[in-house]
Amino acid sequence: MSFLTILFATLFYFATAVLLFGVGYKIWQYAITPAPLKIPTMPAPITKLGVVLRMTEEVVLFKSLFKSNKWIWIFGWMFHFALLLVLLRHLRYFQEPVWWWVDLIQPVGMYAGFVLVIGLLGLITRRIVVARVRYITSPSDHLMLILIISIGLTGLAMRYILRTDIVSVKAFMLGLLYLDVQPIPTDWLFLTHITLVISLLLVFPFSKLLHAPGIFFSPTRNQVDNPREKRHIAKWAAKLDATRKS
Repeated sequence: MSFLTILFATLFYFATAVLLFGVGYKIWQYAITPAPLKIPTMPAPITKLGVVLRMTEEVVLFKSLFKSNKWIWIFGWMFHFALLLVLLRHLRYFQEPVWWWVDLIQPVGMYAGFVLVIGLLGLITRRIVVARVRYITSPSDHLMLILIISIGLTGLAMRYILRTDIVSVKAFMLGLLYLDVQPIPTDWLFLTHITLVISLLLVFPFSKLLHAPGIFFSPTRNQVDNPREKRHIAKWAAKLDATRKS
């Protein structure tokens, strides 16, 4: 087994572990963080079912962003929906045989890469052109966008410019999944692509990309508007009240 294969296999396992433990730890932190105030954004739902429906609209349709700014909504929704299709399409590299629905979306997912890059270019242009957005944009914001754009461009290049040996790529990825590491393709474009992907896995738990799981823990979105019917009190506050009374 070559040094290159061992190196990338080790990096991939390490990056995956960082992603899983890092995101898991942040979700645990979000879950235990108290929300002492009832602060749902109005108009807010008054039932738990309403909260579920509202959250679904936010996650799937970006409803509040649509109301706020149509242009940002277009580019943002293009990127996120295309990213979903691209990720689902990539499942074929970890399956044998490939699930029927993964096979079904291959033609659509193949062109989703273009939509993904266009959406990201729109978002990064906004951060450069719009003065008020440029003022609050940090270098890490640009770096995250550039990193994901680079992943998209190298992926498209492997498909349409310098064709990569897909059979060898799938053998390597399946080997990683089943702990039976196979030789990695030495195609420089594939090595660049997977290096960028590993970099994204490593930085994800420490970046603003955590808004993906974080939205489900936002009190402005996940709270029921029932302060008149039920007193809202955090668990730690209830324990403190009980201690004082005793």
